[in-house]
Amino acid sequence: MAKKKVATRTKKIKEAQIEAKDQRWHCRNRVTLVFGSNDVEELDTYIYSKDSLDFKTVKFHQAKSKAVEEILDNCIDEFYRGHVTTVKTKLSDDGMSVTVEDDGIGFPLDKVQMVYSEFRTGSKFKDQEVDSKGFLHRTLGQNGLGAAATCLTSDLFKVTVKHHNSKKEQTYSFIDGALKIKKTRPKPFKGKSGVKIEIQLAKEVYKNPKIDKDLLRKRIIDLAYNNPGLKFTFNDETFHYKKGLYELATRINKDAAQLVGEEVYVTEGVNEKKKKYKAKFDLSFSVVLNRKSEEREKFISFVNSTPTFDGGFHHDRFKRLFINHIKTKLEREAKKAKVTLVDNDILAGASFVIGIIMPNPRFESQTKRKLVRDKDLEKGINEFMDKNMPKFIRKNKEYMELIMERAKSRVRFDALKDASKKGKKAKRQKVEKLLDANERKDRSKCTLFICEGDSAIGGLRSARNKLYQGGIALKGKPMNVTQASIKDVLNNQEFSDIMASIGLVLGQESTEDSLRYSNIVFLADSDVDGGHINTLLTNFFYTYWPELFDRGQVQIAKAPLFEVITDKDPIYAESDAELERIKSDKKVKIKEIQRNKGLGEMSPEAFKYVLNREEFTKITTENIEDAKHMLHTCFGKDTQLRKDLLIDDEDINVDLGSILKGKKNAAKKATKKVAKKVTKKKVTRKSRIK
Repeated sequence: MAKKKVATRTKKIKEAQIEAKDQRWHCRNRVTLVFGSNDVEELDTYIYSKDSLDFKTVKFHQAKSKAVEEILDNCIDEFYRGHVTTVKTKLSDDGMSVTVEDDGIGFPLDKVQMVYSEFRTGSKFKDQEVDSKGFLHRTLGQNGLGAAATCLTSDLFKVTVKHHNSKKEQTYSFIDGALKIKKTRPKPFKGKSGVKIEIQLAKEVYKNPKIDKDLLRKRIIDLAYNNPGLKFTFNDETFHYKKGLYELATRINKDAAQLVGEEVYVTEGVNEKKKKYKAKFDLSFSVVLNRKSEEREKFISFVNSTPTFDGGFHHDRFKRLFINHIKTKLEREAKKAKVTLVDNDILAGASFVIGIIMPNPRFESQTKRKLVRDKDLEKGINEFMDKNMPKFIRKNKEYMELIMERAKSRVRFDALKDASKKGKKAKRQKVEKLLDANERKDRSKCTLFICEGDSAIGGLRSARNKLYQGGIALKGKPMNVTQASIKDVLNNQEFSDIMASIGLVLGQESTEDSLRYSNIVFLADSDVDGGHINTLLTNFFYTYWPELFDRGQVQIAKAPLFEVITDKDPIYAESDAELERIKSDKKVKIKEIQRNKGLGEMSPEAFKYVLNREEFTKITTENIEDAKHMLHTCFGKDTQLRKDLLIDDEDINVDLGSILKGKKNAAKKATKKVAKKVTKKKVTRKSRIK
């Protein structure tokens, strides 16, 4: 056990020197206590361009911005009291001087020096004071610090007050942080009353006193959106809005912006002196839904017109209730789909615009970047969301579907990750049913034929180029992967064998170097069932490895329907029309015509013709979204989509059951419709076998 240390002292000890500093010194040397950080930092925010709004990371000087904003905030307080209609701001070309002017009523001239050079001076300390209608006052300033702190940290702070009641004006010049004060004599004025302030921030305090034009402009536009009806000018620009923060939301994306609601919530209470009061809360909540974005949600929020960069209670409450209402609505559907909704399924790609005007807001600090909890505000937000969210949900069925799709995709992605691990093991296993190509050094020259049935693989065995051509047989029709789980696909032996043969792994993008076969060719009968098999295989490969189609590696080998035996070499026809052309050729002496019902009936010569022909048909698509939609239409659970596909054209009026039962005419008509979404290109044998 350590021994307790005992302090040893000499007879006389040097004591700490205790000093008293005046408020000017304290404000200039401890400016971070009033205005926040005095260093340049990065801030994730937005900047207004001409007609839009751009989210970006900017260089931000908290203290310098706040010093100017305090003067603008005083104008807003006067607007809340009904005295201001216009706020004019002018920034000098060099950014070193800014002037803010309002057309309010001003204030008594004998109070000017006290208001702008002494802390704890103002008119907003009576939190329980009510207006003529019994409502608590709503204000930005509460502590009597802001304007005085700006003055004490400025090289020049020049104020002209035109007092409405006395009809007199006076100008005060506070120099070097009010170390020197000059003033003019009071005199009568003509025209509008108000307050005009010119500021030149102190280099000694802020290091670089130049004011950022874009951020000042942003603050002024923010104020214009927060206070519809109040006119703002900045240099040569004018900002005057009527619809408030919803207009700001439309500036993000006009087509995607929605006003969830704008409400006034009123509560009543009793103050410390047992006098009744009423409190009014103006709540505005808009959302911009970018359905194509997976980015994290963004918030733009204000309390009494001041931006709450760090959020706070109102952020958390609106966000949580927004999520909870949607989760409750989708609870049954999510349970049925066996998925669990997470917050990001709902919030991804969303931008929220929140505005609150309330009495006596409480922030964590003078910088007002984060709002603390307020019980009355909490009740107001709860009522607001209960009233407006059901309507929002009813109007946004597509968004609800997107949320469910995100949840399903996330579950599918997690399953694919597990499948990837299992697939890597299966990739190394030998496939018993594979008729492998013998090439070992350069597998990019190899082609795998996926054949319909064992009889087809028998014909392939005798006719193939053993060095470069391999084959694997299917038993009947492959699985419809659109309606199957990842586990079902992994447990499907045929698909497992195909993946292992080619070198494909579920959940892992294919690369040309990793493949054992550079070309995958479907070889099925030239009938309805064969076409269905080819389409199911296309669905399988496109669902998990669409990049194979981008590289032209998935192809179809069309087997001839007819073998025409002549006195010379046999001729092959792939359709009735082609056969008729051969028959009409007088130069061709036909001995026999053989119709092949399937690959198993083809002669060895016909097989060689198919395998060694100069061209195969490459499957590609011009539009990824169209391709996905078509596969979903053909293989998804919604049968109505397939019915609509078949009856969409007056020439295509067939029953879905006809196709599934294999009736040729119905299938041909449907295939014509599907074929409109597919582009077929020819691949030469030279590119297939190097």
